[in-house]
Amino acid sequence: MSSIVRPEKTDLRREAGQRTRDDLLAAALELLAQRGQGGVTLREITQNAGANVAAVSYHFGSLKALCEVAIEHALERYLDAQIRELDALTGSATLSELAEAFARPMVSALVAGGRDLAVMRTVARVGIDPPEGWERLAGKFEEARRQAVRVLAANLPGVDERDLVFRVRCAAGMLNWLAVAPIGAELAAEPAERVERMLIPVVAGAFRGALASP
Repeated sequence: MSSIVRPEKTDLRREAGQRTRDDLLAAALELLAQRGQGGVTLREITQNAGANVAAVSYHFGSLKALCEVAIEHALERYLDAQIRELDALTGSATLSELAEAFARPMVSALVAGGRDLAVMRTVARVGIDPPEGWERLAGKFEEARRQAVRVLAANLPGVDERDLVFRVRCAAGMLNWLAVAPIGAELAAEPAERVERMLIPVVAGAFRGALASP
């Protein structure tokens, strides 16, 4: 007589499997943020996640695939947050308002710490050394850039679009550096309002450039 698996047992197993997958991603993300992909080992990830090696094979196939999923997850979270902030800007937004929207995901992560900061550090590291599959998120990178350039063009009508894109990339690079540099840890100890007061004028200055009128 064949055994029948109750629906509730199937649901519990599915939930347990999802928790294990999420724990593996979180552990990978934390280690990636600290060391980059070259410094992550399967043993450390499974120990930190309270899982076994078989779980990595089952859910992801390999350590490399797990790291790639974690990296893509981090990038997508960051880009989605940035796009939401930029998309909310009106056509009359100032450079300071643009800088605030552009930097807000990073500021929030610095202040929150924990997994949010781990996401930002992972984003920063892969921004320096892009992983395989980077092109899968090309559309979101382009959307964030397009939204920023839209506001910049309205504020700096005499500046060539190529130069505006360069300024956006420079501002992004500066924010990435904050996530992994010692100054980022210093800022993390400050209230969000103070971090914004210190950081937003610097980002706005990068957008404004030396040749444009204030």
